Parts: sequence; C-alpha cells; structure tokens
Amino acid sequence: MLAGNWKMHLTIGESIALARAVVEGTTGVTGGDVIVAPVFTALASVAGVLEGSQVAVAAQNVFYEDKGAYTGEVAPAMLRDAGCTYTLIGHSERRKYFHETDGTVNARIKKALSAGLKPIVCVGETEEEREKGVTEFVIGQQVKVGLYGIDSLEHVTVAYEPVWAIGTGKNATPAQAQEVHVFIRRLLGGVYGGAAADSVRLLYGGSVTSENIGRLIGMEDIDGALIGGASLKSESFIGIIKTVSGG
Repeated sequence: MLAGNWKMHLTIGESIALARAVVEGTTGVTGGDVIVAPVFTALASVAGVLEGSQVAVAAQNVFYEDKGAYTGEVAPAMLRDAGCTYTLIGHSERRKYFHETDGTVNARIKKALSAGLKPIVCVGETEEEREKGVTEFVIGQQVKVGLYGIDSLEHVTVAYEPVWAIGTGKNATPAQAQEVHVFIRRLLGGVYGGAAADSVRLLYGGSVTSENIGRLIGMEDIDGALIGGASLKSESFIGIIKTVSGG
C-alpha cells in the first residue's frame, strides 16, 4: 500500500490535476493499493476523477459521531458519501496541534469501521522519546489503546511514522523502521493471533522518497508507505509507485 497524504495543500483544481496525473502515471501498474488523501473540500472532486481507476481516496481525518452540533467536524458517512474508502486516523500532526489522544483515536477507529471506512492508524514517537529509549512503550500504548475493543484487523492498516522524521528530511534507517514494525506486529500477534498480525499491512512514513523507498520496502515487515511531501508532485509520487511495483 502506498498512500499519499496531501495535508493542507492544493486547491480543488490543483487536486483534480494531480489526481489525473496519478491515474495516467499508474496505468498498467499492478499489485498493491494506491491511495491519495486530499483536503476535505477536494474529496468529492478527486473521487470523481479516480472513479473506475485503481487509485482510492482517503480522508485525512474523521469524527467519532454520526451527526450533531460539532462545528467543523466530518462524520464517517459523509466521507463515504464523498467517495472515500479509507481514512487516516491519529496522524501525529492531529495529536500535536489538535490534541487528539489515544482514546479519541480509538473512538474514531470504531466509528470509521462501523461506517465501512478502512482506517489507516498512525503511530510514532518524538525525537525526545526515542532519545530517552521509550519508543516501544510509546508505540505500545498508541497501538493497544488505539485498537482497544476492535475485534478484527481485517480492514485496519497501521502506519509507523516517527514524528522526528515527518517533513524534516530525516528518515529512520530501514533497520530502525523494521525494528519498530517487528515490535508492532508482535504486539498485534499477542492480541489477535499470528495469522491476523501477519496479514495486517504496516506502512512506514517520514520523509519517504523515490530514493529511499526501495530500501525501506525491502525490509520484511514494511508493507508500504505513507508519503507526505513527495506525494504532492506527480513525478515523485509516481516514481515511488513504480519503484515499488517494478514498473
């Protein structure tokens, strides 16, 4: 799975143009899933462009209620109506700037699944937490609390994004990323069983480029990537996709 998180970039027109370029650039590419996550205002327009293609649409966030007096929030059914198949949940920027917690992440995951959306759950440690040697504790809490009460992992993807590598130009080495991915998979195996844990796709995110994706994806437990800045230009995003697919 290769998912492009466009964050708070691109107008509707720019989003449509990029979506068209991604569709054209991935024609003939087979295997795996390609996803783009535009801003809320562009979701329906991008979904229209991608209809019938192999590229799916994700929202960047979702609320944990179906409707009500929640100014500025968007419910899961509304995202489905706009053409979304997936939604990001718990991205570190949501946790940092909007004070989302493991508990609200859990509520979002449950509501998304009940509405038929497939959550891509983001976890990751800060640079300070890594330096203190508490990476596994932090990731463990995020995974265990975030997935508490979730009976099945069938439609769940987990994205490991070290906070210190997002938009900084730094990235975890393939060995560092693999180490955390192994930890997450073992943690999931202890709760859901080995077969279920083995089937979950674990993505790496954090300054992913066409230059480093090959080394990252070559690691046994890295099943794809959540891509930020490099997904905003069709050339770099398609380059990553083709590197992984061998196209």
